[in-house]
Amino acid sequence: MSWKDRLENGFWTRLSRHQLGLLIGLSAIAGLLFVFVELAGEVLEGDTLAFDKSLLLALRNAADPDIPAGPWWLARVARDVTSMGSTTILTLTTLAALGFLVLLRKRGAALLVMVSVGGGMFLSSGLKALIGRARPDLVPHGDDVITASFPSGHAMLSAVVYLTLGALLAQFVAGRRVKAYLLVCAMILTLLVGVSRVYLAVHWPTDVLAGWCVGAAWAALCWILAEWLQRRGAVEQDSQHSPPESGNPARHDGHATTGHGVG
Repeated sequence: MSWKDRLENGFWTRLSRHQLGLLIGLSAIAGLLFVFVELAGEVLEGDTLAFDKSLLLALRNAADPDIPAGPWWLARVARDVTSMGSTTILTLTTLAALGFLVLLRKRGAALLVMVSVGGGMFLSSGLKALIGRARPDLVPHGDDVITASFPSGHAMLSAVVYLTLGALLAQFVAGRRVKAYLLVCAMILTLLVGVSRVYLAVHWPTDVLAGWCVGAAWAALCWILAEWLQRRGAVEQDSQHSPPESGNPARHDGHATTGHGVG
């Protein structure tokens, strides 16, 4: 193999290890923010109102739009699910995660979670004040609301908290299936909270879509920041990626030379 081939192979190896994930993450963030900006522009111009009304009314009883569609208990389930995106539940969940990280002596990771969630809450409030969209007034609300409508704070902060914590907890388990399970659970919970807001008629559908977009973008940005800080030692890495202790080096095949096995 020539020196040119070796150089090119080395470049692509380094790219795949250190930069490919970054490129994918930044591309996803850019795409999500683009969709959010487009939605915000359409909302301010009133171009989404017909779509929002038709979808919101599709989730109501055809004979009486004041009643949500489906069996009587579905509205109660929706209220239970929507509470998972409330400030109270998200704050308690975040505090529980912070306590867990502090007990594990991962104070850098705990600080990162605080900044991620706190920054997400600040961003949500700022965007609501900036856009100032009124809540749906077609039918009675199924939940108490006091803030502006766009973007949905429940949808956005659920994405911020559950996706961030899902990715964080995935670092402490082995196996791709288990990691994927945690992330899928976080995504499903985020989606259910957003759908419940439309079902309860407290948000327009585009409010929820915008909340998902900016919340997922913020969570992805926090993931990238966490990776960058881990490489520089500012945030603790999980035990599965910790370097082997001196005096007990591991061979490249994954087995310890001392015969004690891999931890």
